[in-house]
Amino acid sequence: MLTIPAAAGASVDPGSALHAYARARLADGNGALGSAVANYRAALALDPGSAEIARRSYAQALESGDQALAMRSAVLLDAQGMLPRDGALLRISDALVRKDWVGARLLLDRIVEEGNFAFLAPIVRSWISLGEGHYAAPVIEGKEQFATLAQRYLDEHMALQAIGRDDLAAALPAIRRAIGLRVSDGAMLRLGFARQLAARGAKAEALALLPADDANFALARADIARGKGSKGRKALLTPAQGFARLLTRLAADIASDDAGLVLAVRLARIATFADPHDPEAHIVAARLLTAAGYPAFAAPEAANVSARGWYAGLAQAELVGAMAGTGDRDGAITLARTLVAEPGADPERHVRLGRLLADARDFAGAAAAFKAAQAGYPQDSVPWTLLLFEGSALEQGKRWDEARVVLERAARIAPHEPVILNYLGYAQIERRQNVEQALLLLKRASALKPQDASITDSLGWAQFVTGDVRAAVPVLERAAAGAPDDPTINEHLGDALWTAGRRYEARYAWNAAAVYAEGDVAARLAAKSEEGLKPEYAAP
Repeated sequence: MLTIPAAAGASVDPGSALHAYARARLADGNGALGSAVANYRAALALDPGSAEIARRSYAQALESGDQALAMRSAVLLDAQGMLPRDGALLRISDALVRKDWVGARLLLDRIVEEGNFAFLAPIVRSWISLGEGHYAAPVIEGKEQFATLAQRYLDEHMALQAIGRDDLAAALPAIRRAIGLRVSDGAMLRLGFARQLAARGAKAEALALLPADDANFALARADIARGKGSKGRKALLTPAQGFARLLTRLAADIASDDAGLVLAVRLARIATFADPHDPEAHIVAARLLTAAGYPAFAAPEAANVSARGWYAGLAQAELVGAMAGTGDRDGAITLARTLVAEPGADPERHVRLGRLLADARDFAGAAAAFKAAQAGYPQDSVPWTLLLFEGSALEQGKRWDEARVVLERAARIAPHEPVILNYLGYAQIERRQNVEQALLLLKRASALKPQDASITDSLGWAQFVTGDVRAAVPVLERAAAGAPDDPTINEHLGDALWTAGRRYEARYAWNAAAVYAEGDVAARLAAKSEEGLKPEYAAP
């Protein structure tokens, strides 16, 4: 058991579990995941009964992909009644890999009893029945709690199981429903189904799932057309592989906020443990690890996917994000350029390159990339988001006349999108152009999204610029309350307060802005704090 030295100041043996645990906690606090895991591993080896070490090492082991440490920690925590809610899923994956159907069912029963992830049970039970040799299709009762959520995943698994039984009549409609339900990861889903169909000799049906002239499907279509992969390979997934697919989809779905992202990373990792050869699990794990701030761990996940396989383009897209996250922006841009150069490159590839170039302040290149992304849509169906991206790049690249045309087109397409109204209105206020119309745009944006501090600031600043200081001050005060660390908002508030005669409060706002300001902005704020507001010091 992990113990603390009795006397304050007592020395700690450098080879002890406590010393390794302390190093792990320090590394953990500093965001050094690799070092933390190595030291948790050492600490648990030295003190294999410590629940405290296991509790810490469990989470870090999952995030880093250390399956052995995660399992060792989970078993210890389970024995002491401290297993985290996702720990039962980890143990189920291990049981499925080992073909311990009885153990998997017992763990699944416990999940149902506890309520955590119970909605997955009908699908998982169905996969277990396949392993046991007496298949039972998953059944989800409409009256069951979370039945609607479970239905989201049902069709994919019904289709995969039907393909394995050579029942294409049941598989094909289920495939269509599954693809129709996926807002994201549709390309992976299509590739996965096509691979299973081709392996069963359903060549035409496999090709029908893969749109032509799309770089993401080019290799798969070529292989299927040549008959590569047809027959000779068992298409029926194992229960562990089916379980991996289920967790992969769930992980992608719940990663919408910071709390969900933490759990999503763990689920994606468990999926890779259940099926180490599944490219989809590795692709999703790479994406989520980058989003969670672990790009150095994301890159190896993307690299686990063959660069010559069907999923190569999707994996390399995640590798671009991981490289950028580790600071290798030049390498990320180079790879992103390679991906957009492929015939049939989809809009997402161009957008990814555009964002990288914008971050590198190559606004001309970014605008061109966002423009190229629009070519993937009919002229009358270009998404407003792509126009906003292009307009933003043009505006930042000091090509305002071109930017305004693009942004106005975006506003016509989506007249109720506050982000467009805000960008177009504020850009004109900054330039003191068309200020009355710009003020109207910002009033509409604020009415649509009143809690957005950035939009509130834009409105308040527009009111100030148009001479309505009395109205501007409370609006800017509300914006500053919503984003107290924003230097632009605080500078705007300071200028308005000074003009309203509230000099002390103005300097306070400028000083708050100076905390996070840099370069010319910091110099301007320092001058205002010392000399007061002069025309040459006014915020743009």
